[in-house]
Amino acid sequence: MYHKEKSIQIKNSASALYNNLSVLRIAPRRLTHFTVVHANMVNMVSASWDGLNYTHRQLQSKEPNVATSTSLIMQMYESDGSIMVYWHALDTPETPTAQAVFARGIAAVYENYICVGVSSGAILVFDVPSKGSNITLSEVLEEHKESITDMASECSGSQECIANLVTADDGGNLCVWKSGEEFQLLNKIPGFDMSCSSVKLWKGTAVAGYGTGQIRLYEAVTGILHAEINAHARWIYSVDIAPFSGLLLSAAEDSLVRVWHMTITPETNSVEVVHLHNECVTDTQICGARFCDGDGYAFAVTGYDLSEIIRYIQS
Repeated sequence: MYHKEKSIQIKNSASALYNNLSVLRIAPRRLTHFTVVHANMVNMVSASWDGLNYTHRQLQSKEPNVATSTSLIMQMYESDGSIMVYWHALDTPETPTAQAVFARGIAAVYENYICVGVSSGAILVFDVPSKGSNITLSEVLEEHKESITDMASECSGSQECIANLVTADDGGNLCVWKSGEEFQLLNKIPGFDMSCSSVKLWKGTAVAGYGTGQIRLYEAVTGILHAEINAHARWIYSVDIAPFSGLLLSAAEDSLVRVWHMTITPETNSVEVVHLHNECVTDTQICGARFCDGDGYAFAVTGYDLSEIIRYIQS
């Protein structure tokens, strides 16, 4: 179903982090942006659709002087990395034995909000204006008690879905939210003391990947478990959805990337999942995997200590 395409070289290798690959497709410019994190560096590659032109950019985190500040800084840039439009300081504990502070998990909810997860379990909600860069912290959601691992907004683009944000934590708990001037908690789906490392939301269905190698599909608003898949032998590092086709991508420590197809039948309130394709990325600890387009025609994979982005396209 898929075959390997020419890889994209990056300046640094990928760090061993969950979901360590982001893909942004910009149709008017016929470009796709790929970003990979290495330590405190973000590697960006802009690839033209004809595969002839690649532009590289590296962004280094602006860490404060530890002698004068006790804050870590979270930064927001333009999509091509050219301009930093906003920064926000995260307070860190003064005692050296205290828990580390970090931000993990980010989601854009419609065109109004950007949500960012924090190691304390808090979710920072930033209000983004339609014009200008007057970004403000509008709300802090504190339902989670463990570190945030990932979050995702409704990817189908449907305005009819009640839930439009799902967040996950180290205990495997999922919180389902409805955005607005004040975010409303719709449901809390309990975990099983196993980290939920990657999560997606599609047509009202929350798709969650766990450290057990399992994928669970829940009806987001009610918490009904639609399906449980023993997808991988080891820890899942990434799940992704192609919203136009219903293809589901999963990647794990077992060096396997798998493609599934989801069918949702509203009349019977059921979800069917069919396995379509396996790809073994030999001798690679997979860190991230993402579809490159909304139909799932191509996907990309990153691996720990690997200075390239591996691509696969449909045959």
